Amino acid sequence: MPIYEFRCDVCARFEQMHPMGSAPETVDCPTCRAPARRLMSAPHLSAAGSAAFGLIDSSARSAFEPEVVESALPGRRSGAGAQFTANPLHRKLPRP
Repeated sequence: MPIYEFRCDVCARFEQMHPMGSAPETVDCPTCRAPARRLMSAPHLSAAGSAAFGLIDSSARSAFEPEVVESALPGRRSGAGAQFTANPLHRKLPRP
């Protein structure tokens, strides 16, 4: 259902939902009950399918459904798998 924008001369702008093509030209203002005219406003076009929308959707989804990691980060070695060098010059190098 589309959202239509109305403007009351006494109060301010407000929005209401009506079935497509059946929105009245005037409605009563929900605050002061004065007649409010329907406005022409820009449509909200969806960005669905764009790369930006995909990033927004995946970051919102990861807040509630984080991906499960089953292994250590690649590139980091620790324990028995770490390389050892016997070169005495390597002792002078800075360590991480």
